[in-house]
Amino acid sequence: MKGEALSTTGQLLGTVLAVQANFYRVQLDLGDKETGRQGDKETGRQGDKETRDEKNNCSFPPSPPLFVPPSPCPPLLLCTRRTRLKKIGQQVMVGDRVIVEEPDWSGGRGAIAFVLPRDSELDRPAIANVNQILLVFAVADPPLEPYQLSRFLIKAESTGLDVVLCLNKGDLVSTQVQSEISDRLLGWGYQTLFMSVNNNINIDKLYYKLQDKITVLAGPSGVGKSSLINALIPDAQLRVGEVSGKLSRGRHTTRHVELFELPLGGLLADTPGFNQPDIDCTPEELIRYFPEARQKLAVDSCRFSNCLHRDEPGCVVRGNWERYEHYLEFLEQAIARQTQINQQADPESTQKLKTKGKGQTQYEPKLESKKYRQKSRRTQLQELQELYKDDE
Repeated sequence: MKGEALSTTGQLLGTVLAVQANFYRVQLDLGDKETGRQGDKETGRQGDKETRDEKNNCSFPPSPPLFVPPSPCPPLLLCTRRTRLKKIGQQVMVGDRVIVEEPDWSGGRGAIAFVLPRDSELDRPAIANVNQILLVFAVADPPLEPYQLSRFLIKAESTGLDVVLCLNKGDLVSTQVQSEISDRLLGWGYQTLFMSVNNNINIDKLYYKLQDKITVLAGPSGVGKSSLINALIPDAQLRVGEVSGKLSRGRHTTRHVELFELPLGGLLADTPGFNQPDIDCTPEELIRYFPEARQKLAVDSCRFSNCLHRDEPGCVVRGNWERYEHYLEFLEQAIARQTQINQQADPESTQKLKTKGKGQTQYEPKLESKKYRQKSRRTQLQELQELYKDDE
């Protein structure tokens, strides 16, 4: 077979779709020779000169050149990571652009030799080269909660990526209610797309927003994220859960991060569901993640550069805008988190922040290190031997 003859020569360019234990599912770039030349540009190689990627601390060899595998070859390879990458601490994430060596076409295997520089990187979920975040909520079943939506929007804004806001199950509310919600969110600074996965409403409009981009799908459980992926990508066949009637919340169905290829181009990442994303920014950064507050600061500035926009004089942000109460609550959480970080960094701190029931936090005195720890048997025997020596 021609593919077997090429299996030990050349290198392949691809995208990591999923990470399972120590194996990586890589989608290869298949096409004509022009695609292979484009891959050369992405790696930064020019002619026979060896170049170096300072960010990932690895150099790309001048040969052999990238090549496009023959058409009968599988577009997906299950790959391992080279030991050299492990030694330099180079992690491989979902969404990474990688170079694969020594493909085994018959076994569908390969080895990742290089990780190309990342355009963007998210920690939670762990995914690279994302272009935008698709935030999906439901207008009913479960009902739309403004505070929860605001929290998700703040988390999405903190990534620095574009945010696409979609409201599913729009067929369950009237046109008037949709208009009221749309006007309200427009005041927040967001254009909203109403859709219905079950009735296939506005799914085509969403296709074009996702085309040729890597998009992370986020939102609370039960809003129809898995159903949306099944509608956009029928081959995905994700498991769909039902909304709990007692809690009016969804049950988690997604367990790991995975990229799915869209029919019109682009990749969509399904992320594990979570109910309340963390507010992990500093108190000073928080105000930047409110578009309505950014508009105020673009026109004027506060008297003090370190203004937290609570009761400081000369503040241009504090005022009558809807999400200001949300900002104050998030600010208290950001201050508590910053205080906890500072105390952990200070070994002389005598207090610690402890989380109680229902998400409440309070400070408690620290116990002295090792003072209340039970002695090991070895230490007890050593103390007994010293006592015997003293008696003698």
